[in-house]
Amino acid sequence: MARMNMVQALNSALDVMMAKDPDVVLFGEDVGYFGGVFRVTDGLQKTHGAKRCFDTPIAEGGIIATAIGMGAYGLRPVPEIQFADYILPAFDQLASEAARLRYRSGGEFWAPITVRTPYGGGIFGGQTHSQSPEALFAHVAGLKTVIPSNPYDAKGLLIASMRTTTR
Repeated sequence: MARMNMVQALNSALDVMMAKDPDVVLFGEDVGYFGGVFRVTDGLQKTHGAKRCFDTPIAEGGIIATAIGMGAYGLRPVPEIQFADYILPAFDQLASEAARLRYRSGGEFWAPITVRTPYGGGIFGGQTHSQSPEALFAHVAGLKTVIPSNPYDAKGLLIASMRTTTR
């Protein structure tokens, strides 16, 4: 079995799912051409094309709102928020829209999205790159929060998360 670090495992999981399902779309700040802030998405735009792996403006609420709309119309979006510290502008979209869409529509619509964002310390990024807001999301009915502790779990949990978003 090949040994991977966390970045390689996440990249591999995204590549596997994008190859397997043409409805998987990956987007966020710098995830396309640049390959993401930690290079997790490196090479995915080249492999899967700019229509399936693309950069967005710096607008976290808009990124998640776009993902919800894409999911409701049948795609399987994987939006990336560059650092979890910046996800708070998107909290309302996740908690009030994504988490409740299926219930509010009587099961007619739902948003099969998998949001990916790095969090926590370790990079010495100070006040805006080291926070851990995951507890906010873990307490919202309709959202699932997954936190892997090693590369093996990261790959498996990301693939499982993306698979459970199928209809």
